[in-house]
Amino acid sequence: MCRWIAYTGTPVFLSRVLFEPEHSLIDQSLHSRLGVETTNGDGFGVGWYTQDTTTPAVLRDVGPAWNNRNLQEVAHHVRSGLFFGHIRASTGTAVQQTNCHPFRHGRWMWMHNGMISGFHRFRRDLVLAVDPALYPDIEGSTDSELMFFLALTFGLAEDPPGAVARMAGLIEKTGHAHDVPYPLQMTIAVADGERVWAFRYSSEGRSRSLYYSTKVDALRALHPEASFLRDISDETRLVVSEPLGALPGAWNEVPESSYGIIQPGGDALQAFRPVLPGGPPSA
Repeated sequence: MCRWIAYTGTPVFLSRVLFEPEHSLIDQSLHSRLGVETTNGDGFGVGWYTQDTTTPAVLRDVGPAWNNRNLQEVAHHVRSGLFFGHIRASTGTAVQQTNCHPFRHGRWMWMHNGMISGFHRFRRDLVLAVDPALYPDIEGSTDSELMFFLALTFGLAEDPPGAVARMAGLIEKTGHAHDVPYPLQMTIAVADGERVWAFRYSSEGRSRSLYYSTKVDALRALHPEASFLRDISDETRLVVSEPLGALPGAWNEVPESSYGIIQPGGDALQAFRPVLPGGPPSA
């Protein structure tokens, strides 16, 4: 499937996170340890926010990340305090630029690892649930982008956890109606420029891997010799499909069927469950 990373905190060059760690996202594009596929070479994307704009910039390409010179050029010259990186392994849709993550709509950015099982069997039903005003903005053919637009339809701007829960509820209900027993597999990151939400859920209860970084002050106490920890703020966090290195105590598995919020002033980890559209907002 795919691998991804979300970073928020002290502004850094993208290369510091995407290229430099021992098991960086670029290394994972060739040598994934926890993904379904070892190689993730069906395109890549990075998206980042800056202080000067409210909408994220997005760079996407269909080639593999490990030898893309444009990605190296951008990563070594762009600094951001909130960015996404994604490497793609297609689950059946075309390898084309509009199918590469992250996806963007207004100030919102979205990326996904997983799949809608039986997508071809009930894709039309899901498309018809998208707000007609949003439908013209769908550019590609992936289940991931359609999930994003369903979440936008169900109120992502007002209630991100509730919107994702309603999106997941619709997919499961529709999939079950088409005799798909386990319709949804997802780890998702979504951001609005200030906060990041990360979700881990699957209909089967066997979700793809997802980890979050330990608080920086705790890591400094554990590893006072780690010089890179002195350069970043206590608010700095990462969420990753698989750990970027083997630093003891640095990584924590996101619990099954849960979501986290990374935001100024305090993070939170909550249980996640799908709800039918029209249901109550998530807690």
